[in-house]
Amino acid sequence: MLRISNTVELPDHELEIHQIRAQGSGGQNVNKVASAVHLRFDIRASSLPEFYKERLMALSDQRISKDGVVVIKAQSHRALELNKEEALGRLRELIRQAIRQRKTRKPTRPTKGSQRRRVDKKVKKGKTKALRGKVKP
Repeated sequence: MLRISNTVELPDHELEIHQIRAQGSGGQNVNKVASAVHLRFDIRASSLPEFYKERLMALSDQRISKDGVVVIKAQSHRALELNKEEALGRLRELIRQAIRQRKTRKPTRPTKGSQRRRVDKKVKKGKTKALRGKVKP
């Protein structure tokens, strides 16, 4: 079971985990041991609440395909179990990030003082540049 929150859990049969060989350097161990993990999770076929599914599908994340399948590859550790834990943790964080409510932006105006300071800086900069001109004889 992958616990997302106090009320939402994902059963193990919805998560598809495959062992693969890790990429990159690492010598003999990388060449002979399949310690990397490919985690696949189908959003639409899952038991997540509809609200979670909608928010996940709305995310513009490269790990989520158009078909609604999340693919996470973990290969930073030498041990298979550590890579599994990392992949599950990344999936948990992706789902939590999707359901997090963002604060709505309240538009504000610049203060009179800040407007005045900005204009004063512009005037001062213009005067400095004007002094850089050619000197009249």
